[in-house]
Amino acid sequence: MNYETLSQEEIDALLKGEGGNQKAQLTDLELDTLGEISNIFMGTAATTLSSLVGKKVEITTPRIQVTTSSRLQIEHPLPYVAVKVRYTEGLKGTNVLIIKIHDAGVIVDLMMGGDGSNPPEELEEIHLSAISEAMNQMMGSGATSMSEVFRKRVNISPPTVSVLNFAEERLDFNGGNEADDEELVKVLFRMYIENVVDSEVMQITPVSFAKQISSQLLAEVSGEAGPTPVAESGTKSDSIAGDREKVARPSENGGNGAGEREITVQPVQFAPLEAAQAPQETGNLSLILDVPLEFTVELGRTQRTIKEILELGPGAIVELDKLAGEAVDIFVNGKSIAKGEVVVIDENYGVRITEILSSAERINKLR
Repeated sequence: MNYETLSQEEIDALLKGEGGNQKAQLTDLELDTLGEISNIFMGTAATTLSSLVGKKVEITTPRIQVTTSSRLQIEHPLPYVAVKVRYTEGLKGTNVLIIKIHDAGVIVDLMMGGDGSNPPEELEEIHLSAISEAMNQMMGSGATSMSEVFRKRVNISPPTVSVLNFAEERLDFNGGNEADDEELVKVLFRMYIENVVDSEVMQITPVSFAKQISSQLLAEVSGEAGPTPVAESGTKSDSIAGDREKVARPSENGGNGAGEREITVQPVQFAPLEAAQAPQETGNLSLILDVPLEFTVELGRTQRTIKEILELGPGAIVELDKLAGEAVDIFVNGKSIAKGEVVVIDENYGVRITEILSSAERINKLR
């Protein structure tokens, strides 16, 4: 009887249950490109988070791994806060930011005026709403930075936030239409919030979307209309990688020499934001000035039974919970941020802002 020795690739394929049919993998150049993009995205998001919590926030160099849905459940069998971001313009796809529940609680405590030492033990609806507000601003600023990298407009829908238990649930990228064991890209970052958090966050992306992102950027820097092929000799890939570094970091002039397979990704660090440094705050704010927001004014509210709603007709009057002349609530993306009074401008209604709510007051309005 003859015995044949299996190669390591064949052993890995059998362990994955692939039966010899290799799934689409990302090349080293595509992985490196994805790391650069994630580094820029999360670096900008960290700057925004720093301004929200009033503390220095650092996001270190990303580490990239190709994994699967089932392997993700085995490696991280704990509940996490999942922030799903869907790209609607410029890029088409979805990725998910994964944060530990304790870290999310610290962020909530800081946003509510605490020092981060007393995070909630369990995240309730009000806490998830606070995290949603923070992530909406962070992901919006990150999308703006990607617009600069890709040299075109990149928009996202408002992020959705939920608590996800990986031991029992899987990430949903396409409305439940994922493959049984979908191949994913896991980008790991170390997140440091001054004196209160030293932890790890993850960004999970389907391989198909990761290929789309990296191919578009490689095509941009190489001047090609489609995905950029990887040269086997290493000379062309190194040249493209060097060009890409010049686009991502205009201050750097050097590229890798021929034959090197990896490019070192430098960590991004941000100085603490001081309230007295108006130019610094203005510079950070300019990163998200073109992010669209929905501005809503609420005249009042009331509750009625189904019977009362069915009895409504033309001429019916519904009494609201606001007194005549009382300040109305002003919302941005569904979050209460200010109060004002109704005015008339020519033939249109308007609102004059009389009070801007603090972060703690905005959180309390969600109760």
